[in-house]
Amino acid sequence: MGEVNRRPAELTIRAVVTGMILGSVLAPSNIYAGLKIGWGFNMSITAALLGYGFWQLAGRSSRVRPFNILENTINQTSASSGAMIASAGLVAAVPALTLLTGYEWRFWTLVAWTFAVSLLGVGVALVLRRQMLVVEQLPFPSGLVTGVTLEEMYAHGAEALARLKALFGGALIGGAFKLGSDFFSWARLSLPFGYTPGASTALAARGVRHVSLGNLTFALDPSPLMLAVGVIIGPRAGASLLLGALLAWGAVGPWALSKGFIPLDPIVEATLSTGATGSWFGPMVEWLLWPGVAMMVSAALTSTAFSWRAFVATFRRTQHRIVNSDLSLMEEESKTVSRWAIAMLLTAGALLSLVFQIVLFDIVWWAAILGILLTFLLATVAARVTGETDITPIGAMGKVTQLFFGLVAPGGVTANLMAANVTGGAASQCADMLQDLRSGKVVGSSPRAQAVAQAFGVMSGSLAGSAAYLLLIPDPQQMLFTEEWAAPAVATWKAVAEVFASGVGAMPEGSVAAMIVGGVAGIVLSFAERFAPDRVKPFVPSASSMGLAMVIPAFYAISMFVGSVLGAGARRLAPAWAERFVLVLAAGVIAGESIVGVAFATYDTIAALLMG
Repeated sequence: MGEVNRRPAELTIRAVVTGMILGSVLAPSNIYAGLKIGWGFNMSITAALLGYGFWQLAGRSSRVRPFNILENTINQTSASSGAMIASAGLVAAVPALTLLTGYEWRFWTLVAWTFAVSLLGVGVALVLRRQMLVVEQLPFPSGLVTGVTLEEMYAHGAEALARLKALFGGALIGGAFKLGSDFFSWARLSLPFGYTPGASTALAARGVRHVSLGNLTFALDPSPLMLAVGVIIGPRAGASLLLGALLAWGAVGPWALSKGFIPLDPIVEATLSTGATGSWFGPMVEWLLWPGVAMMVSAALTSTAFSWRAFVATFRRTQHRIVNSDLSLMEEESKTVSRWAIAMLLTAGALLSLVFQIVLFDIVWWAAILGILLTFLLATVAARVTGETDITPIGAMGKVTQLFFGLVAPGGVTANLMAANVTGGAASQCADMLQDLRSGKVVGSSPRAQAVAQAFGVMSGSLAGSAAYLLLIPDPQQMLFTEEWAAPAVATWKAVAEVFASGVGAMPEGSVAAMIVGGVAGIVLSFAERFAPDRVKPFVPSASSMGLAMVIPAFYAISMFVGSVLGAGARRLAPAWAERFVLVLAAGVIAGESIVGVAFATYDTIAALLMG
């Protein structure tokens, strides 16, 4: 008799549990980074490397069967969904609600909310899977790269181990720096140079005789985390951040100070308490966030509008017939999630999101239903944009919902934030699920198995992410919008909600004009990026990055710019080495510093509880 080809084990307990554990470890890393710079990172390859390395090590010391490529796909699917829990509102709408209304989040409330929002996104992704991955075969670039990387890892085991060593090396660098900075108080080096305010300015009238670059947050920060972020984002975004910092903190901010638009009492107090080079970030960012937010929002909405075909394609019926001879496609379809299961999952996600909006936030039932209906449309659009460009417009989708509720329910801060949170969180999880399904398509994984893994990953991510957020930011009112936690995404969501709740009359003096200029600049730069000749596009500044630079300290932007230059230099001088190790090394640095930072926050919280 001939040998029977058996399909390797796939949806195993160890694969799912490995992914849940890794997702629980990586979720705090994304929350840590998101509260600092407003960005999270796809952790699929990181999780695949860690899962591969752990089970390779386990296989050497005991009789453990090899961790095959399908199991690793399940692992990274579960881990990436858990790591992406930060986009379910933990670095945006959740703290913004506390800042605006004083809402106190409890652990299980936060777990339930983030789980419901994310589960809805998983359901939408399963509805879209066949159309986007099988019929239209959208590329979903990050998922494709993950799938190819998995194939390379299992074809060349030595290569996987080499990348794993780079990942751990980066983690040691990031973790060691965080340990050193906490134990030895390594401080950033403020730049002493500056200028003397004009005699007729508001600053001079309050007795401020010298403004140093340190006051304006220009400094050299030794943190390797921001360097690593710069390596990942690349030279265009890095240069745009530096340009935005020079414009915001070197020109617009000093001008607003001279006009007295920025309250000067905190400036004078900060100067007296911290010295001539003490940072004025806190009072300045309260004004600068308005033009920065306007630039980011207008750029995001304009760029999304350029994807109008995605809106059309969302409603266009595409006929597709499975040819009988296409056995691989038929086999893949046979392993997909049943329509009944998808309907149950969608219903559960929608009902939970609806009930929690009403029970937790007192959102009127019709508004909650409108938010969920809008979520189906905008999550679909976000998924298509991700499939085509690899960029998930989470912020843009959330802002569209905020604008919608600003019109239909003006003055309602809670509805404006939390209904939009459903849209943004579901869109993020939907796009992540489709990226994972794309990588699974490369290696031949079962969509049904990946759906189960994604759901378990959402569960573990909700638990770990909620705990990490509450440990890191126990007092948002005092801790956010500081040099330590700039929280640019929170500033964006909070600002939009404030405008619709209180009107432009409640905004700081001079900020309305600055907001208009920032919004127009975002639109103009988005048009330039879209229609400029290909040879010019790399030199068009990124409006989103420039806007971000207005709501984070200048030293973050400087570090990210330096990192982007280092990354570009490595890719030019040693392209083969850089392709293999640069991104993995940077991911390790980010994870290492973040995990140690969360560990310190946990220790501080426990110590405070024991002493109190």
